[in-house]
Amino acid sequence: MSDDVETITFSIEADDETTDDVTIPAGLVDLVAEGDQTAAETVGDLTLLSFASRAHHIVHHGHDADEDLEEQEARIMDLFEERFGVTFGEATGHQH
Repeated sequence: MSDDVETITFSIEADDETTDDVTIPAGLVDLVAEGDQTAAETVGDLTLLSFASRAHHIVHHGHDADEDLEEQEARIMDLFEERFGVTFGEATGHQH
């Protein structure tokens, strides 16, 4: 049954020339897209949101974060705000 679901594959390239592909049900991409966002923009948004969420969780919820990790979390939050125009806390309603 699940083989009947249309999928879309995204290719990821890193600065170090490594690559990976990820395949996602196309309907889910459409479901979370905002307005006239392209599929690539939607996956980009979700990627940044996911990294910001994980970094926040690691630094603020029970893990011993060193200075480097705190700086990494601060940087992803800056990148989040640059992309979305609001802070992570404003976007998620989760502020410390």
